[in-house]
Amino acid sequence: MTDHETIARIERMAQRLRGHVVDMVGAGRAGHLGGSLSAADIVAALYFSKMRLNPADPRDPARDRFILSKGHAALIQYAALAELGYFPISELAKAKTLDALLQGHPDAGRTPGVEANTGSLGQGLSIACGMALGLRLDRSDSKVYVMIGDGEMAEGQIWEAAMAAPFYKLDNLVAILDKNNIQATGRIGQRFDTNPVPEKWAAFGWEVLETDGHNIGEIQRVLDTADTIKGKPVMIIAHTVKGKGVDFAEDAAAFHNGILTQEQYESAVRQTRM
Repeated sequence: MTDHETIARIERMAQRLRGHVVDMVGAGRAGHLGGSLSAADIVAALYFSKMRLNPADPRDPARDRFILSKGHAALIQYAALAELGYFPISELAKAKTLDALLQGHPDAGRTPGVEANTGSLGQGLSIACGMALGLRLDRSDSKVYVMIGDGEMAEGQIWEAAMAAPFYKLDNLVAILDKNNIQATGRIGQRFDTNPVPEKWAAFGWEVLETDGHNIGEIQRVLDTADTIKGKPVMIIAHTVKGKGVDFAEDAAAFHNGILTQEQYESAVRQTRM
């Protein structure tokens, strides 16, 4: 059970992470605002409450792992890692610049706290399966969490991993679907309709849980429930809003990787400041 003080603390952190994302996108250049903001509450719950982490030793064998398969949303992960102390917060201002620590997609060789290079969509779930199998061989009790996008579910490799994980009974693997219903060019139902989602994952042998992806209390409860599932992997379907927290970007495909005007940027700053 998560107490009200913990929920409030994570809610404040999620808002702080959104503010960092807005600042990293800035005005006048393209940035993945929408999918970073939709994932903010889930990322905050994982990094600041659920996962076992050691920022002083990013490769601590006892750590839990997080794979951001939808790697274009790297800004939200960078914000969390900076707040945890994996690198100075000042690095956020250099994101997506030449030779910076923080590139447009996650780079495990460059950025402390990043577990895998992702962003070529469809690959993260397979990577997470491999990590989960490796942890089992090491007799580790660490868990692997992987976030995928609902546009990403059109990739065939997702479904290869979806078959493999239940076959190998990977109960140390938790996948989280950031179901904001929009991909780069429009709504999922109009571009490549992968619905119905719960029935498909259940048919592949996953334990399927659902949550409001912006309700910290619900997110915490469903993550705790995932810990109780034995003998198969868990898929958490998190119902979210693209661009959550910035009114003009909410539920809008234009801000998947859009360019903010100066006026829009200033408005987004006001909306994401605590």
